[in-house]
Amino acid sequence: MMPARTKLSALGNGWGIVIDEAFLERLAIDRDTELAITTDGRRLVIEPIAQGSRERLANSARRVMDAHDATLRKLAR
Repeated sequence: MMPARTKLSALGNGWGIVIDEAFLERLAIDRDTELAITTDGRRLVIEPIAQGSRERLANSARRVMDAHDATLRKLAR
């Protein structure tokens, strides 16, 4: 797929970018898809968050909190 060229557009108090439908279809992204946005200091990387990632993260956090409850409570004081 050829690189697309675009410019930022005013969007509320910020800026937005319109992503061509061909890119969205290729990545199976729709308006309900959560996206992760990162940078390497020179470019933006936008990628869909895999289904279930949020649940896995929540479960991992819960396990850490359960395993280290006393320590986390001491740190919170």
